[in-house]
Amino acid sequence: MPHLIIDYSSNLEEAVDMAGLCDALRVCATGLAAFPAAGVRVRATPAPHYSIADGNPAHGYIDISVRLRGGRDQSVKEAATSALFAAAKDFIAPVMAKHPIALSFEMRDIDPTFSPKVGTIRDHLKDTP
Repeated sequence: MPHLIIDYSSNLEEAVDMAGLCDALRVCATGLAAFPAAGVRVRATPAPHYSIADGNPAHGYIDISVRLRGGRDQSVKEAATSALFAAAKDFIAPVMAKHPIALSFEMRDIDPTFSPKVGTIRDHLKDTP
């Protein structure tokens, strides 16, 4: 882990390169020592139905949620939050300058007792941490 889940208003489909945002967050996350590359997952899902602020259909939102297997120190999570939010903010900044967009971010721990995992991705990576 971590899993980064981007929920966004579908009116941003044309304005924001969501595949590019996913990749920018993946690159940032895999560059953090606290996150093994094999555990990083980034995905984006548009919300076709939404209502924001005063109801103006031009308003959009991007909400990034990070699900993180428990056990990391608070300082590690704070540094990761800062780095990932900065990466998202930098990527979105040119679009936010032209469009009304709310960008939010939340990192939360998942209790490993209730989150079993299995996979073979590590078996297929050249350098597996």
